[in-house]
Order: sequence, then structure tokens, then C-alpha cells
Amino acid sequence: MKSIDYDKALYYTLWGHWDDLLVLMVRTSDNLLAKKIEHFLHAYHYPVSEQWLHQTHNELLHYIDHALLTNFDDATILMSTERL
Repeated sequence: MKSIDYDKALYYTLWGHWDDLLVLMVRTSDNLLAKKIEHFLHAYHYPVSEQWLHQTHNELLHYIDHALLTNFDDATILMSTERL
């Protein structure tokens, strides 16, 4: 999984680029990221409540943060083992 998908997802989510977020949802190979984006966009376009909208937004941001940190840790480990 390329971390660029997570960078794009974060950017699009923070700046309200919903069309680009939808395209990313379709193109990403990370099924969980796609599902989180789908839930958020559905909550945004068909809000049941403001609380549900905020919850799906926070869940998406939390997953992106987790994925970026995991990718960073994996890259750090890979780089440190290459030096050996």
C-alpha cells in the first residue's frame, strides 16, 4: 500500500474535496480505507444526525493517522535493516 493514498485521503478530507475523495475510494487498494471513506461520504450526503457525521469523519481521520504511522514505522524499520 502506498502511503500516498493516505496523504491524499487526509488532504481531501481536511479540505473538503469530496469528489477527489470519492475517486480515491474507488482507486485505492486498501479496502478498509475505501470503506471508511464510503461511510463518511454517505454520512455527509445523507446525514442521519450531526453526531453520526462527526463520528464517521473522526473514524476516517483516525484510520488515516494509524495507517500513516504504521507505514512510517515500516519504512523506518526497512531503512534501518538496509544499513546493516
